[in-house]
Order: sequence, then structure tokens, then C-alpha cells
Amino acid sequence: MNEILFLVEEVPEGDYIARALGESIFTEVDDLANLHQQVRDAVHCHFDEGKAPEMILLHFVREGVIQA
Repeated sequence: MNEILFLVEEVPEGDYIARALGESIFTEVDDLANLHQQVRDAVHCHFDEGKAPEMILLHFVREGVIQA
């Protein structure tokens, strides 16, 4: 596996939740400044030594409301 994709969402409390697609990896952070390190740590804790993906992709999902 060369890469892993995370969906990142802002929750109403102002925190951010990052969930990996295809793996059971989840982390929550207080702000974007800590997001990269927390996601890296979660990935390295999940995979055995030398098995972690080389690239971590973050996809930010934002809710939007439009009037019909």
C-alpha cells in the first residue's frame, strides 16, 4: 500500500474528525495545526513496522446548504 486516504470533517464543536477509508483508523483533533501529526501518529500505530503507507492524503469535506 503506497497511500491512505482520510476524510476530514469539522464537527459543530469546532474540532476535526479524520477517518481513513478502507482501514479502521480514526482520530479527533482540536485544531488544524495538530491534524497532520495526529493522523501520522494514528497511521503508524495502526500498521506494523515498515508496513505503513508512504503517503497520507487528506480530503476535507464541508457541508453546504443551498436554497432550492
